[in-house]
Amino acid sequence: MKTEFSLTQLADPDIAEADKILRACVHCGFCTATCPTYVLLGDELDSPRGRIYLIKEMLEKDKPPTAEVVKHIDRCLSCLACMTTCPSGVHYMHLVDQARVRIERDYSRPLAERALRAVLALVLPRPRLFRASMVMARFARPLAALLPASKAAATPGLLRRIKAMLALAPKGLPAPGPAGGSVFPAAGARRGRVALLQGCAQQVLAPRINQAAINLLTRHGVEVVLVRDEQCCGALTHHLGRDGDALARARANITVWQKEAAQGGLDAILITTSGCGTVIKDYGFMLREDRDFAGPAAQISALAKDITEYLAGLALAPSRQKGDVTVAYHSACSLQHGQKITGLPKELLSKNGFVVKDVPESHLCCGSAGTYNILQPDIASRLRDRKIASIATVKPDMIAAGNIGCMVQIAGGTSVPVVHTIELLDWATGGPKPGSIGQGLN
Repeated sequence: MKTEFSLTQLADPDIAEADKILRACVHCGFCTATCPTYVLLGDELDSPRGRIYLIKEMLEKDKPPTAEVVKHIDRCLSCLACMTTCPSGVHYMHLVDQARVRIERDYSRPLAERALRAVLALVLPRPRLFRASMVMARFARPLAALLPASKAAATPGLLRRIKAMLALAPKGLPAPGPAGGSVFPAAGARRGRVALLQGCAQQVLAPRINQAAINLLTRHGVEVVLVRDEQCCGALTHHLGRDGDALARARANITVWQKEAAQGGLDAILITTSGCGTVIKDYGFMLREDRDFAGPAAQISALAKDITEYLAGLALAPSRQKGDVTVAYHSACSLQHGQKITGLPKELLSKNGFVVKDVPESHLCCGSAGTYNILQPDIASRLRDRKIASIATVKPDMIAAGNIGCMVQIAGGTSVPVVHTIELLDWATGGPKPGSIGQGLN
């Protein structure tokens, strides 16, 4: 794709990066076939190719984005299926992230939408506030039936989005998990030492996921530390275009993780929420122009691993499974497209006694996508229903996924237990049988 940025514009490292990405695009359109919003809506501007044209024009003209541009960028899930499909290696993720920052900076949204986004950016990255909000939502759930559910509007209104938030809120919350600063020693001889990302929403909604990870790792000789003063990874605010907040969180995490590594040594920083993992692995790029943090960020990104990557290098205890549990494996977009991890989780499950079934249309997003199922609830609901229909065709006993957002999204439309991959592996090697993320959701 030909670009027409001025030399002055190209002096900006972000514009220079956008120019490189745009020039790689050859207009082939392969991305349209795997884009969830294009598959649903059939609008070229709701495809990666269409959005690339919109972003190119916005950046080249260096003018505030229009409402039309914002509408189509907002509809992007950042599922990154287009990057998996693209034969030219267009790094769409970095391009759309830059567009979101530009929109957040230069576009004035309606007051109600600004308020909602501010609340999401404030509450979701802070577990205590998030827990309090879930308690309040429990009492407001009965009012959800009175709120509008129209799917006609191009952009959902505030009440429709509040209805979506209430629908996602659980009826009850589990007790909090262990606090930052906790250390879990290895059982027997120590084979390794890792930090385990505590997460934000996950530690409130399903602390049992990280508990299963701790149990599995310590059982196999790995010491686990929950690093004190760790913050949200920054993914939530990053995808809202609030890069100042996201980068501040990244720097804070890099600081405490480096300190922990210097004091006790770390073989890896393990992540059980793939949406977080994709962003942490990108810290090196996000902070590439930061004189003080560019090097440390790259080091931390190199240490970050999805937990299945780390487990693949361990010899797990013999499985107690008898091959009588059929698992539909949902491959989270952030794992398969963002981190290019596709086979490992399925291989681990199969080797440990589960009958693993691929889900048809596994490349299509379930509609969770961070805050997407709140900000774009109608598209998200259609994608969820499509995903659940695909899962139903394999008749599973359980549904496994590696991302809490996907788990909550899918559980909202099915009675089949939805569990984390790590919970199944813990169960297979001596841990308890996992419950469903859907318990108490509906």
